[in-house]
Amino acid sequence: MRIGLLTESGYPYVGGDAGLWCDRLVRGLGQHAFDVYALSRDERQEDEGWTPLPSQVRRVRTAPLWMAEDDGVGYGRRARRRFTEAYGELAATLCAGSAEAAGLAPTAGAESAAEPSATQADRFANALYGLAELAREEGGLVGALRSETAVRALERACRAPRAPRTAREARVPELLTVAAHLERALRPLSLDWYEDDGLGSADLCHAASGGAAALPGLLARHFHGVPLLVTEHGVRLRTHYLAATDAAPAVRALVAAFHGRLAAEIYRRAERITPGNAHARRWQERCGADRAKLHTVYPGMDAAPFTEVGEAPDAADPGTLVWVGRIDPAKDLISLLHAFAQIRKEEPKTRLRIIGAADGAEGAAYLAHCRALAAQLFPDEAEGPHAVGDNPVSFEEIGGPEAPTPAEAYASGAVTVLSSVVEGFPISLVEAMFCARATVSTDVGAVVEVIGGTGLVVPPRNPQALAEACVALLRDPERRARLGAAARARALELFTVEQNIAAFHGIYLEIVARCPVRRVVLDAGGEPLPFAVPAEARVPGRWTDPALRGVARRGPGWAGQRAPVRATSAVAAMPGAERVR
Repeated sequence: MRIGLLTESGYPYVGGDAGLWCDRLVRGLGQHAFDVYALSRDERQEDEGWTPLPSQVRRVRTAPLWMAEDDGVGYGRRARRRFTEAYGELAATLCAGSAEAAGLAPTAGAESAAEPSATQADRFANALYGLAELAREEGGLVGALRSETAVRALERACRAPRAPRTAREARVPELLTVAAHLERALRPLSLDWYEDDGLGSADLCHAASGGAAALPGLLARHFHGVPLLVTEHGVRLRTHYLAATDAAPAVRALVAAFHGRLAAEIYRRAERITPGNAHARRWQERCGADRAKLHTVYPGMDAAPFTEVGEAPDAADPGTLVWVGRIDPAKDLISLLHAFAQIRKEEPKTRLRIIGAADGAEGAAYLAHCRALAAQLFPDEAEGPHAVGDNPVSFEEIGGPEAPTPAEAYASGAVTVLSSVVEGFPISLVEAMFCARATVSTDVGAVVEVIGGTGLVVPPRNPQALAEACVALLRDPERRARLGAAARARALELFTVEQNIAAFHGIYLEIVARCPVRRVVLDAGGEPLPFAVPAEARVPGRWTDPALRGVARRGPGWAGQRAPVRATSAVAAMPGAERVR
C-alpha cells in the first residue's frame, strides 16, 4: 500500500523531532511505499539537510511552516465574501470556546447561552474545510489571512455579545498577534499537496504528531476520503498550552481555543489514534478522542547495542549510581545532588556519575550551577595526606574515555537514577532496563507505566525519598539483580523496534481493510474502467499499473490548474526515489 507520512519539524530532516522513530518505521515496513510530506521548523533545519532515505521512500515533498511568501492571489467579490464568512465563523467558534480552552471563567450568562459543544465542533469543521476549499479553488490563502479583513472578522467575533470577557477585552495589538498565529497555523491549507497525484493517491495518511502535521491528513480525508492515522508520543496540544503561558490573557485564550478545536477535529476524523503511552492517552481522551479509536503503541528502541551489557549485569561497580540524559532544569539534578549528600552519610564509599550534555544556553548555565553545588557539597577527598583529592561526583559526556557509548555508561553503575520533574516517555529509563539495571525514578510522565513494578519509584522533588530508595538498593545486591532481570525482560517484551513495527503493520492493514479509498480508474480516453482495481491491490505489495491512472472520487480536476503555493528550493535527488520540494 502507499502511505503518506506527515511530519512537522521531523523526518526526513537531520535531528528532526521523532526522526529516528520515523526512520525505523519506514525501514521496517519495506513492503509498503512511503511518500513523506514534511513541514520544516526553521531555516537552520532546512540548511542541515535530510537523513539518508531508504528505497521505499518514493517521494519527499516539503514546505516551510516558519515562512510564507505572499501568493499574490487576488480574490474576486464572491471569493472575498466566502473568505469573510468562513474565517468569521472559525473566529466565532474560538470566542465561544476560548474561556473553557484557556481554563478561564466565562462572563455571567455566557456559559448558559453557549451552544452545545458538538454544534461548535461542527461549526469549526465547516469553517476549516470551507477555507481549505477556497484555498484550493483560488490558489492560496496567505494574502487573505494577512489582510485587514481577517483582523476585522476576528474583532467582530471577540466583540460579539456572547463572547467571554477575556475575548471582548482584547486590544488591537492582541488581535494582530492572534491573527498572525492563525495565519501561520493555517498555512498547510494553501499547499499544493492535495491533488490526485499527491495525498489523493495515498491509501493511508499517517501523521507522526498532532497539530500542523495532521492538518494535511484532515484535508486528504476531506477531499479524497483517505483514512487518517495519528501517532502522538507527546500531545501537541499540551505543548501549545505550555508555550502560551507568557502571552496576554486574550491571546492565550484564543490561541488555546484554536488548538483545542483543531485537536478535537483531528481526533474525531482519525480512523485510529496511537498514543505512545498512557500519559498521552489520558490527554487525548480529555481532548475528546473516542476511547474506541485509541491504541497505545510504545516507541520502539533498538535493544542490540545494550545486549552485551544486559547479559553481564554483575560487571557493574556495586557502589556507583549513574544518571544519564540531557542536562536541563527539568531533570532536577539539584535534588539528585542533595539526595546524594544524604546517601553518602549512609554509604560513604558511594560515587555518583552524571553523564550527559547540556542543551543550549539554559542547559549550560544549569550544568555550571550543578558543578558549583557538587563542589560545595562534596569537597575533594584524598585517601592520605600526600594523595590527590577526588570528588565523588563526576560530570561526563557520552563519547568520553570513561563512557564511549550509552551502554558502557549504564554498565558503570549498579543503580540508574532518574530525578526528573517533567518527563514524557523516559528513553534513558528504557535503555537502563535493556542493560538489566535496577532503577530509582521519580513518578512523572510515563515512568510508572514503563517501569511496571521492576524498579523503585518516588515522588518528584523529594531528595529524602530518592536517597532512601537508592540506599535500599545499594545495600541489597540480590534485590538489585532480581529487579534488573525483570526490567530487562519487560523492556524486551514491550519497547523494542520489532514490536513497534509489527504493531503498525497490523494497524495499517486494519485501517485499509476497513476504510479503503474508492477511486475511479480511467482509461487513456478518460472513460471509467469498472473492476479495474484488482482485489489483490489490498494485499501488501506494489500492484500499480502504469497504464492506468486513478482519480479520487471527491477530487475535482480543476484544482490542479491552480498555481501551487510555497515550496522550498529544490534539493539534489537521491537514487531510487522521486524528490519533490
